[in-house]
Amino acid sequence: MAVVGATGVVGETILRVLEERSVPIGKLGLFASRARANAVRYGGRLLDVEPATDAALAEYDVVFFASGEDASERFVPALLERGAVVIDNSSTYRMDERAPLVVPEVNGAVVERGDRLFPVANCTAIILCMALAPIRNVAGLRAVRVATYQAASGAGRAGLDELLADERAVVDGLAEPPAHVFPHHLARNVVPQIGQIDAGGATGEERKVREETRKMLGLPELFVSATTVRVPVRTAHSEAVFFETERDTSVAELSEAFASAPGTVFHASGIVTPRDVEGSDLVHVARLRQEDEGSKRAFALWCVGDQLRKGAATNAVQILQLLLAGGFVQA
Repeated sequence: MAVVGATGVVGETILRVLEERSVPIGKLGLFASRARANAVRYGGRLLDVEPATDAALAEYDVVFFASGEDASERFVPALLERGAVVIDNSSTYRMDERAPLVVPEVNGAVVERGDRLFPVANCTAIILCMALAPIRNVAGLRAVRVATYQAASGAGRAGLDELLADERAVVDGLAEPPAHVFPHHLARNVVPQIGQIDAGGATGEERKVREETRKMLGLPELFVSATTVRVPVRTAHSEAVFFETERDTSVAELSEAFASAPGTVFHASGIVTPRDVEGSDLVHVARLRQEDEGSKRAFALWCVGDQLRKGAATNAVQILQLLLAGGFVQA
């Protein structure tokens, strides 16, 4: 097994989750854009990282990508050609019709023998689909509107570093360094733009949430409208979700569905915040309510999940565990 992008925050988290879940590994290869000695901790030891090349990756059966689109475009085709399984956290292949977009708790049954390319969906869309799947299962879905409150870690280590630098400057009464990762300073602020804004006014992140949510839920015609916002939080995304069901339902029926949904924690009362769920693999749902007292099909909820874990690394490792359990990959 290999991890490309092992020194990034998602790569490091993949290694942590592999260790926590005791995934059997015969040989582990760690790769990045350049060689680094004693750069990554795994199994209680500091391990070296090698530069990624086609030749170096050729000996591995399963390769995780936790890097950018450039690396995926460069190395994935050759790996697939020789029969390796690729689990890719970049956006490169998410909407490829040949590649299932898998969240095991939501649509694990779509995996077929012979599938070898597994993109990991957008972190915001994963958390959203974990909250929507129980609704889809019991009452169907007609429309979804969501406002997201996304953590700095969604922009990688550079995003976390920029937030920390801004916070320190504000506390110390100093001028904040120029914003490079985010469109505006993030400390004590919210930034309603993630990705480039297109001619229609939508951002790249908003388009990803719409298209990937449809694909994961298996509802290609589902109406999805998203406004994605960056907030000064470290690693957990929050989402305010407003949805319409296909048939009449109730808070009681939906609550029962959430209470039995795998990977989800339902809060029948009270609230849950992003700080509450940092470091967790579970998605929390709270504040479920009727949006309109006169309607039995319009509801709202609040959901929160750790972007680095269930939104990225944990979901990637769960895909591998699904393949191992199904005998599609041999330990």
